[in-house]
Order: sequence, then structure tokens, then C-alpha cells
Amino acid sequence: MICLSTTKIRPDPISTGITRKTSDVKLVKSPLSSAQAEGILVIKCLHEICGADKPPMFGDYEAQRHWQEVTYNLPVHEWYFNTTENDLNYWGLDYPPLTAYHSLLCAYVAKLINPEWVELYTSRGYESPAHKLFMRATVLVADILIYIPAVVVYCLYLVEGSFKRKVSTIFCILLYPGLTLIDYGHFQYNSVSLGLALWGVIGLGLGRDMLGSFAFTLALNYKQMELYHSLPFFCYLLGKCVKQGLTGRGLLLLVKVGGTVLVTFALCWLPFLSDPQQVLQVVHRLFPVARGLFEDKVANTWCSLNVLIKIKTLMSTGSQLSLSFVLTLLAALPSSIKLLTRPTLWQFKLALVNSSLAFFLFSYQVHEKSILLPALPVCLLLSDVPLVALWFLQVSTFSMLPLLLKDGLLLPYAVTSMAFLYLGLFLLSALQRCTDGELRLQPYHALLSIAAPCLPRLNLGLITKWKFVVSMVLMAGLSVASVVVEPPAQLPDLFPVLVSLSSCGQLLGLSLYFNLLQLSEAPGKRSSKKNN
Repeated sequence: MICLSTTKIRPDPISTGITRKTSDVKLVKSPLSSAQAEGILVIKCLHEICGADKPPMFGDYEAQRHWQEVTYNLPVHEWYFNTTENDLNYWGLDYPPLTAYHSLLCAYVAKLINPEWVELYTSRGYESPAHKLFMRATVLVADILIYIPAVVVYCLYLVEGSFKRKVSTIFCILLYPGLTLIDYGHFQYNSVSLGLALWGVIGLGLGRDMLGSFAFTLALNYKQMELYHSLPFFCYLLGKCVKQGLTGRGLLLLVKVGGTVLVTFALCWLPFLSDPQQVLQVVHRLFPVARGLFEDKVANTWCSLNVLIKIKTLMSTGSQLSLSFVLTLLAALPSSIKLLTRPTLWQFKLALVNSSLAFFLFSYQVHEKSILLPALPVCLLLSDVPLVALWFLQVSTFSMLPLLLKDGLLLPYAVTSMAFLYLGLFLLSALQRCTDGELRLQPYHALLSIAAPCLPRLNLGLITKWKFVVSMVLMAGLSVASVVVEPPAQLPDLFPVLVSLSSCGQLLGLSLYFNLLQLSEAPGKRSSKKNN
């Protein structure tokens, strides 16, 4: 097993700056039962953390620790307000109340282990191997309690096919590198919100609509980015109510679902409801319009267009906000309308992909890590269209390469990406399931027959396979070049921009595929809902 020394690194509570003691971290290795266990331990526990030894902000690791400090030491009504003891410019809380409650729970555990980890102000910038282990343990516990059980239940009950296929899908979803690298490197606890959203999918898929609504409302109250998934949940449930009749069973279901959502919201926001100013301040913190249209080199439309057209400079903040809202709505509307008229599980999963992709590609204030939101529903399609799903998931991880390199995660990125690709291709037989029928490419044939009727019928399955191979080679080449090639002095962001542009182009193409797949009437067997 691999152990770390527990020498502490403490901030100086008196000086205005932050100083720290240095110590050597000793690694002691002993044999494990398997090489796989060793690899998982190294990747999950020993790779770099976001912002380590980088004052004055110290990155997302410090943000999560600081939220524990704030929620433990300050009264609830001060959590989201700028006060003498809560400087919102230093990692102020900007997630919904459920995240704050989670931070408070972690803070109580931290206080029992070492009170210095959550001391008000003096713990700012605290880092030690023991605390790093504690923080990663909190992510692992969240995985074990919420995300992993959701993946297992979904695959066992809602994935069609043999038991072997179900188990293979479980392994592939859990090995998705994007979520592992971000949650264990940035301490974002995405597995909590994504796991709750997945429990919502399971609830609706098994006909437990109130439980599904409850779970998704919790997800939305944990991270506001779950709005990416909100349109499909709304349209599925409304479509089901309409289908059952709004004067009978459908109306009763609508009242039950609406009541479940309202009561859940009320319970999550209860400590803030006594004062309208509290509610307004929390909402203000959740939607920071001042941050701009996009951040860093995110692989969406706005960042890609910004290479040629400086949108942030040419347009006012209000215009940017309006334009992004309109385009996001237009991009998500077709799949939402289709789901509203045909509320089936297959349509629901595709609408989740299309809606979240529309938000990622066109909405306002998108971060690189937001690609995890469309990645979750794509994971749910691994057993249906494995090659395209693997392609998307590899692109989603690759699109975060500049962020991962900035935090020293090259080795974990390379190892997890290659392992995921190999096991996905092997376990799901993705390269063998490449016929036009298995890839559901009939809509493309229909479009080609209209656009070019004289063109002979193409083997689109074979073309898709080769495009997949070329994409993997391109991403591998850019990954290597980003590390070993020095960019020209006049183009310091050359490789981050190339990663962003290539990822955005592929995501737009995959978005077109998933939209055509949904809008072209899914096969009947995919429309049926599996019940236990």
C-alpha cells in the first residue's frame, strides 16, 4: 500500500501573507493484490490537487476547505453575505444550499479529526498530506453513497441485454476519466449532483415519478448547473401527464409531482425563507452574470468564435446574455418538443444529451468542467451506441486538457484515458458494432438520398469507424504536442486554442448525431419502459 507522511503545512495566522513549512513527502510501497488496485490508488490519491502551493487563492481544493470553515463557524444568514468574517472575494459560497449543508457535514467530521482544518481565518491556505487524504476520502464517500449505487441500479434495471453487458456497462461508466480527474483533482463533488440526477432518471424509468422528481430537485439544489438537465425532466413529466389526460390521472400526477418539487425546494431553502433578502442574495451568488460569457479555453461555440470575432469586446454583457439565451433555447427546443409528444425512456435519455449539449455549446458562463453534464446521459447510452458514446466521452475528457495540464494531471489523464478507451472498446465490442443499423445511421442515409440522389449508397458505418480512429489519433497528437512542443512566442495559447477548437467541432458534430437520432423516431423496443 502507499502511505504519506503527515507533516503539516500551516499558514501563519499573524502575518498578512501566508507562509508555509516545507517537508518531504515520503512514499512507502508494498505489494498489492493486483496492479489495477495500485493504479487506481495512485490516480485517485496521489496525483496533484488543484491550486496546491499556489497562493493567494490555492485553487478549488482550498475553495472546498474554506466552505467547510465558513459553514461551521458562521451562522447560516452570513454564509452568502460579504462580512468582516466572510470575504466573498476569497472563495465565497456560490452553490445552492445543499452544497453548503454538505460542506457543514464535512466540517463536523474535520473538526473531530483535527480542529485546525476548519479554524476561522487561520486555516486559510491549509495543506497537509493528512488533510488531502481526508478531502479525497469525502469525495470517495460521496461516490460510494450516491453515485456508484445509482450507476449499478441503472445498469441492472434499465440497461437491456445480457448480464455480461450490464456489468460491462457498469465498469465503463465508473471508469469514465473525466469525472474521476475533476472530482479527485478539483474537489467539485460532481458525483453528488450527477448521482442525484441519475437517481432521478432511475425513478422516472421505473415509473416512480415522485421519487424521480425528488431526487432531481435535490440535484438542482446541490448544483445549479443541473439546469442543463431540467428541460428533459420537465418535458417528460408534463408529456406523461398530458398523455394520461389532464382531467383525470394526468392531473393527479401533475399535482403530485408539482407538490413534490415545491416541498423539496422549501425544505432545502428553509433557513433562508424568513428573509427575502437572504433568498435574493443566494440567487445572486448562484448566477454571477459579471463573470462573462465563458471562462478560459472552454470547448463551446462562444470560445471558438472568439478566436475570430471578439464577442466579449464587441457586445455588451446584456446582449451576450440575450443572444446566448435565445440560441440555447433554439438548440434545445426540437428535442424537448419531441420528448413532450413522446415521453418514453429512450427519448428521455436522448433529450438529456441534447439539452445539456445545447446548454454547454451555447449558454452563458460555461466552464470547462460543465462538459460533465452532457457526459452523464451519454454514459447511459454506452450499451446502445457504444462507439459514438465512447467517442463523445473521450472528446469530453480531452476538451479539459488545458485545465488538467495546469493542475499537473498529465499522467492521470493519459493513464485513465487510455485505460477507458481500451476497456470500452473491449468490453462493449464497440468496433465490432459498427453497422449502419447498430449505429442508427438511417437518418443520414435519408438526408443523403434527398441532397444527392445520384450518389451511391455509402457504408456510413465504416466511415464512422475511421472518423473515430482519426479523432483518437488527432487528440493523442495534440495531447503530446501540448506537453513537448514549445508554442511560438506570439501565440502562447496556441495549443489550448487548438484543443478547444477541435473539441468544439467534434461536439457540434456529435450533437447533430444525437439530435437526428432522437428526432428520427427511435426503434420501438427502445421506447418501452423496463419495470421490475
